[in-house]
Amino acid sequence: MKTETVKLYTLRYDRMKTYLVAAIFVAGNIALPQLCHTLRMGGPTWLPIYFFTLVGAYKYGWRAGLLTAIASPVLNSVLFGMPAAAAMPAILLKSVLLAAVAGFAAAKYRRASLPLLAAVVAAYQTVGTLGEWAIVGDLYAAMQDFRIGIPGMLLQIFGGWAVINRIIRR
Repeated sequence: MKTETVKLYTLRYDRMKTYLVAAIFVAGNIALPQLCHTLRMGGPTWLPIYFFTLVGAYKYGWRAGLLTAIASPVLNSVLFGMPAAAAMPAILLKSVLLAAVAGFAAAKYRRASLPLLAAVVAAYQTVGTLGEWAIVGDLYAAMQDFRIGIPGMLLQIFGGWAVINRIIRR
């Protein structure tokens, strides 16, 4: 069985490349939600605001991921009103958790496999759901991603793997 390697990076804040990469992923996190919101329940079902945060943090490190995680929901909210201001604390929490967990997993394991990406998604969603529960005080509402967003989590795992391993391998 042939093993293929993918290059993973840990960009620093003092490098212009970090900000360029983050800007590209923020643009993706603006475009993908707009596409998904054309479908009924597209945002809650496909969780598009997290996709490029996962890819950016895993491929280019937690710093690029963190820039993407914070700028994406803020810019989407300012430009399009989505996510709504009331949802911002929970979405920012999950976005930052995703950037941290994905960056850590990539740095520790130095590969992007389906089981690793599944573990990253499960970790940020589980901890993020507990945090959201603490924020909103309603477990049913906090469990929305697990009730409605399974397709989005699968997109993050399989789509993220494909983008990292097949599209932006270098």
